[in-house]
Amino acid sequence: MLIYAHRGASADYPEMTESAYRAAVRQGADGFECDLRLTRDEVPVLWHNATMLERAGHDGLIAEMSMAQVQRAYPQILTLDDFLDIAIDEKKGVLVETKHPVISGNRVEEILVENLKTREVLSKIDVSVMSFSWSAIEKVKRLDSSIPTTFLMSKKTLWPQVRFTSASSIGPGINEVRNNPALISKLKKLGKSVAVWTVDRGEDIELCKELGVDILITNTPAHARTFL
Repeated sequence: MLIYAHRGASADYPEMTESAYRAAVRQGADGFECDLRLTRDEVPVLWHNATMLERAGHDGLIAEMSMAQVQRAYPQILTLDDFLDIAIDEKKGVLVETKHPVISGNRVEEILVENLKTREVLSKIDVSVMSFSWSAIEKVKRLDSSIPTTFLMSKKTLWPQVRFTSASSIGPGINEVRNNPALISKLKKLGKSVAVWTVDRGEDIELCKELGVDILITNTPAHARTFL
């Protein structure tokens, strides 16, 4: 089971910053996870919520702000290029979640795929593009079928979406796994690998290990490493 740092070592450092990802390496992470959004001028940046309020105390929306405005509000923000530079430098795999719904539609997938191809990232590190949006995953498939994808599951996800996704990996949340451990074997029978988010409790880490989860996504890489 591989350990991927959810937004970096985000329990100890500001999420999705260089310090969080560098710390994740020191804490024994095998890879990094991030969330991706587009600024108004189509710069892909690492950010979870639509608004900057929670992390930056600014009520602006990422999608309505230019990159210059975003940087002024939160100087430590990472672009996709910054993030990939760190991952390649540290030789760590990445899970890149494209956020939806957004006003730019699938433009984020188009820019991400072009970046991965232009930089030949897949020849350097492991990459999987993730999303809760079934259509976003299928968009990546149409753009470049060689890029691995992960379809993320929530409690509202319909089983036909899981059954018929083109993604090679499925990402259920730990609550769904805890409530229904047989889900992992069911997904494996579909020929899918499994990446579970966001796993921080010791008993949940042990459960994922016992069930044969492929990737464990956690805020606490050092803690997770103690179980492996």
